[in-house]
Amino acid sequence: MAANNRRMSGKKGAQVGSGGQRRRGLEGKGPTPPAEMRKGHKKNRIATAKAKQVQRRPVARGRGGKGTSEMVVGRNPVVEALREGVPASTLYVQQFIDNDERVREALQLAAERGGINLMEAPRPELDRMTNGLNHQGLVLQVPPYEYAHPEDLVHAAHDEGEDPLIVALDGVTDPRNLGAVVRSVSAFGGHGVVVPERRAAGMTAGAWKTSAGTAARTPVARATNLTRALEAYKKAGIAVVGLAADGEAEIGALEALDGPVVIVVGSEGKGLSRLVGETCDFRVRIPMPGGAESLNAGVAAGIVLYEAARRRA
Repeated sequence: MAANNRRMSGKKGAQVGSGGQRRRGLEGKGPTPPAEMRKGHKKNRIATAKAKQVQRRPVARGRGGKGTSEMVVGRNPVVEALREGVPASTLYVQQFIDNDERVREALQLAAERGGINLMEAPRPELDRMTNGLNHQGLVLQVPPYEYAHPEDLVHAAHDEGEDPLIVALDGVTDPRNLGAVVRSVSAFGGHGVVVPERRAAGMTAGAWKTSAGTAARTPVARATNLTRALEAYKKAGIAVVGLAADGEAEIGALEALDGPVVIVVGSEGKGLSRLVGETCDFRVRIPMPGGAESLNAGVAAGIVLYEAARRRA
């Protein structure tokens, strides 16, 4: 009977503990990932479906056409692109990634901006998407840039009751130079930038970053043939001014900057191409007392835009 009483007393004997394993298991996990990143969650399934629809969707062609989509890879580049407001459609995150500060910031920035799909993918899939680049578990998809048509820049100026102030780039292949020109055009009240469709820099993530966000409000137009686009501007009563080291006049003496004008900037090494140079109404030079042979496109465009804006003030 005593044995039965002991069995029915309800007292528990010594219990085997976890040895702190449960407590340690809760450490170092970081914040709970967004619902879009949690496998099996309804929002994760919706985000996955949307991302697949975006990838399958055909590229629509506008008057100026669209560029191609681009991938920004690596933790630092992805975070910097998100900080600078580079347009993005999808943020891919590697499964079981080490949740460090940059990964958390990328997820936070993407969530705050909204409209960016969050996708979890295994490492082999990210390797395939990036052609084996060192993505470090983060890949940001930049959608194709929608270019304006060269005529749109003129219409925008007239809508504002202003004389067109446009910059055209001839043979400039560095996206950072394009971004710098876009930033200068925005700073000095210009109406846009024209680039050739081939053998020229386009609006990539690098150009967006260099523009410091101004690309969101300063249009970039793409011309199938730059020479024909400049001739069309001339027929519309817009002066075409080309920058050349051997130009006949200095920019300070050029009265054409007072009115509607297109400033054409060539590459730092080769300058203006022959046909574009022959199409220009004026070929002017920037005086450089320091003896430098040439300036990069971003600096040269900024100097002439400042002179044009000073005269119009």
